[in-house]
Formats: sequence, structure tokens, C-alpha cells
Amino acid sequence: MARNDLKILGAWPSPYVMRTRIALNIKSLAYDFLEEQFGTKSELLLKSNPIYKKIPVLIHDGKPICESLIIVQYIDENWTNFGHSILPSHPYDRAIARFWASYIDDKWFPALRGVAATQEENAKKAATETVIEGLVLLEDVFKNCSKGKKFFGGDKIGYLDIALGCFLGWLKVNEKLNNVNLLDESKTPGLYKWAEDFCGDSVVKDVMPETDKLAQAAKVIWAKIRAQASS
Repeated sequence: MARNDLKILGAWPSPYVMRTRIALNIKSLAYDFLEEQFGTKSELLLKSNPIYKKIPVLIHDGKPICESLIIVQYIDENWTNFGHSILPSHPYDRAIARFWASYIDDKWFPALRGVAATQEENAKKAATETVIEGLVLLEDVFKNCSKGKKFFGGDKIGYLDIALGCFLGWLKVNEKLNNVNLLDESKTPGLYKWAEDFCGDSVVKDVMPETDKLAQAAKVIWAKIRAQASS
């Protein structure tokens, strides 16, 4: 891997941190991973991201870049001669990819998080239905963007693959802990196969957490979130 002065402030369970790590793997860039502990914020994090105080932060030559999708775009634009392009080459295709990435972050993942965060049966059912409806919608997006190839980005993992794929570990955890089938092969066959291909790709498999390990971390995180919500 190419050596650069690159550091990631992050935590291994975070899907947003995974986006950064996958993008760096695509470009074959080595980096130092500085682990942040859940519930605490290091001085370096507060200094590097004083506005949102959140991970991930990519530090390149001492300069911080924040927000996961912005970081992915920065990596793609800064190392154009390394690996393959992450964002689509055509402006329209880039716009479409960014639109659906925003949908995933603003609407779909909050519903997935709601499946885990709520203990009220009707609210959990509604969140589950929203997640499944979103996956059916994204099945059509996959067909249109992939044009019959393995990934949203074509033959190789691209921007929208990273935007959605980073949540697959948490999708599996929700299925495991809530005894529910969210990514159904009969309803979304394209996405089902895509998920297998994504998780098995060389740029992903070393940073995708094992489901059992992530489930244990999730129990701790969700317990703290529920405690904060009820206090």
C-alpha cells in the first residue's frame, strides 16, 4: 500500500467509519487507525471536528476532513491515480448517486436504527416496514445504476455501494437480534446478491465486522441510548 500521512479517528463498529476505510482500501492507501471509545471524545477528535464532534475524521498531512461521504469524495478526488474511480464519471450519474446516498442517510438508515432503538411493538413494526420498503425501492435503483453488473458502480465498488454497503453489518445484527428477515432474496434478489458480492470483496471483508461481535457491541450501545432517552 502507498504510504501517506493518513490517520482515521473512528471506532470499528461505526458504519460511517467503514466508508472511509473502504475508500482508502480502494486506493490502496495505508493509514493509522486511532480508535475512539463510545461515549467519550478524545482531545484530538474535539480539535479536529469542533463543530459536530463526531467520527469519522480523516487527517491528511495534519489537516482534518469530516463527514463520511465528504471524506469518500475527498479520497477519490485527491488520489485519482490510485485504484479505480469511486464516484461515477458522468455528472448526471454522480448526481443520482449523491441523491440516493442522501436518501440512505436521511431516511433509510434512521428507520433501521429505529428497529433497534425502540421497544414499543407498533413503532418497531412501522420501522421494520419502512426498512423493507426502502430496500424494495433500492432494488430498482440497483437495477438502474448497475446496468446488469455486480455493483451500483458497475464492475467495481463505487460511491453508492459504499454508502449503502457500510450498513450491511448493522442490517444483519438487526435481523439476528430482532428475529426478522429484512433483506429478503424473494423480494430483492438483486440487492441480496449484491450484498454477498460486496461483503466478499477484498476492499471490504477485512473491515466488515463479524455479526456476532457487532451484535455484542450493539447491545451495549443500544442500552446506553435507551437509558439516555428515558432519563
